[in-house]
Amino acid sequence: MTTKILSNNILKDIDVLILSGGQGTRLREIVNDRPKMMAEINERPFLDILINYISKYGFRRFILCVGYMANSIEKYYNKKEIINAEILFSKEGKPLGTGGAIKNAEKFIQSDSFLVVNGDSFCPINFLDFFNFYNKKSALTSMVVVEGKDNKDTGSVILDDSQKIIQFQEKENNKKAFVNAGIYFFKKEILSLIPPQINYSLEYSLFPKLIGQEFYAYVVQKKLIDIGTPERYLKAKDFFTNYE
Repeated sequence: MTTKILSNNILKDIDVLILSGGQGTRLREIVNDRPKMMAEINERPFLDILINYISKYGFRRFILCVGYMANSIEKYYNKKEIINAEILFSKEGKPLGTGGAIKNAEKFIQSDSFLVVNGDSFCPINFLDFFNFYNKKSALTSMVVVEGKDNKDTGSVILDDSQKIIQFQEKENNKKAFVNAGIYFFKKEILSLIPPQINYSLEYSLFPKLIGQEFYAYVVQKKLIDIGTPERYLKAKDFFTNYE
């Protein structure tokens, strides 16, 4: 996979949190000796592909929120040199969920706004455009969404005409619905809404509370790739073999 370098000074001081603590139980029948985000694609960990793509937009500080088999991730990145990038590890002593992992990383977050990305999925968005959208909306939180299709794993995101998120539900009422791509910009003040040291979900606990606030969706016409199941992992391998 090759991507034009788009280094940008606006983004270089913004922290990137990558949620890397999931146990990957559904993938274990074919990948059982490492965390799922370390599953190999083209002889390199999926997490490498993700960090490489994001860093091309100028981001330089990555906080990996690790839990299950954290040592294997730390060992790999402690040995690997990533040019012009810093890798930090926020460790979970117990499973904390997507929101709890972010709260657990609070002590590492230096920037007033920060990016959060799921460590087991990839969507080839323009991160500078996403940041500009988030800034223009003066959003507390912005979420990347892709056009909704049949998806049994998650509900749909419903937007108003200004792209404000107004509901999470199954697609209905002829409203155009979208799917959460697992990529977010947050203002740091969002951390005050997440309780410490408990298993807390962004999707089911935090986001419903943000309805009616400055919570916007950045809509992209891009393919969302994830490696959460054996079937999707094999499709991801095919995607990255042909992706330029």
